[in-house]
Amino acid sequence: MSKLKDKVALITGSDSGIGRAIAEAYASEGAHVIITYHSDRESAKEAEQKIKKLKTKVSTYQLDVSDETSVQSVFGKAVKEFGQIDILVSNAGVNGSNIPVVEMDTETFDTCIKTNLYGAFYCCREFLRLRKNKLKGTKIIIVSSIHEEVCTAGNADYNASKGGVRNFSKSLALELAPKGVCVNNIAPGMILTPMNQQAMDNKKVREEKEQHIPIKRAGKPEEIGPLAVYLASSDSDYVTGTTFTIDGALSINLGQGA
Repeated sequence: MSKLKDKVALITGSDSGIGRAIAEAYASEGAHVIITYHSDRESAKEAEQKIKKLKTKVSTYQLDVSDETSVQSVFGKAVKEFGQIDILVSNAGVNGSNIPVVEMDTETFDTCIKTNLYGAFYCCREFLRLRKNKLKGTKIIIVSSIHEEVCTAGNADYNASKGGVRNFSKSLALELAPKGVCVNNIAPGMILTPMNQQAMDNKKVREEKEQHIPIKRAGKPEEIGPLAVYLASSDSDYVTGTTFTIDGALSINLGQGA
């Protein structure tokens, strides 16, 4: 398999969950992979060891996407080590607070916006600055959420961040299309990752949530990988400015029975 042979991909938040599944899918298609993690170094190293078995180059960096200095430093080191970055997957993010707006403090709101929205901005901007005039054929994939469209009570911080990501990516796609760069979103629904730890740990909780999903089950991280490969490969050269929803029809089921 060589859809991404010798391409260099940086995937933020790739120590676990969706990011890790994408990193492994890219490596299986011949890409060299840059793993980043916020705090779980052990999990990141486990991911690195697994990818090494695929006989492709891999490195791991600690990264705080909400800090533009950290982004500049890591991206600079990655380019120095690999020569360039061809594919950016902006995946790192935090969950919503589940706190009503009237009770939410500013720091809580800021943390979500800075990580999910500013993080995508910082990473995309640095990626583009480092690529300079060699933009044609590069790919940007932002992992968003169905909550970029579907809002839930108690998560105004998360919903606002993901709605912002949607419009940020569309604006970026328009800017970069004439330069041959494709920018797309992946919007997952309920995926069994650490963001849904309670559902992973408690079968009863998971089954209760799954009743709202028409396909009657949660998704798996590895089900995101093939879509991310498509969006990073030349197969999707005519696809940009689009959100790809992968949610078992959850987002179109929310109005049923009202």
